[in-house]
Amino acid sequence: MLNDLYAEILDRKNNPKEGSYTNYLFDKGLDKILKKVGEEAAEVIIAAKNNNQELIYESADLLYHLLVLMVEKDITLEELKTELDTRVGKLSKTQDRKQIDKI
Repeated sequence: MLNDLYAEILDRKNNPKEGSYTNYLFDKGLDKILKKVGEEAAEVIIAAKNNNQELIYESADLLYHLLVLMVEKDITLEELKTELDTRVGKLSKTQDRKQIDKI
């Protein structure tokens, strides 16, 4: 499913369709895409405090905008998968992580 969505976003970048929200984002450029990713990330955080259906909805929005960002920056899903694969089975020590004191 993510592959299909990524392919559709890539197709919109290469073959713009008038009235497409995806093309609107590409036309506005990186700053607009980054703003939307930030907004959606904040909405995911708020939704997580509310209910699961809202969290699902906002997470879908965030994933979509992340994929738009990846296409804009010419990052493929395969590159993301490769990075994630390098992390499988690795352990990190909690003392190696920054402490989160405030939420």
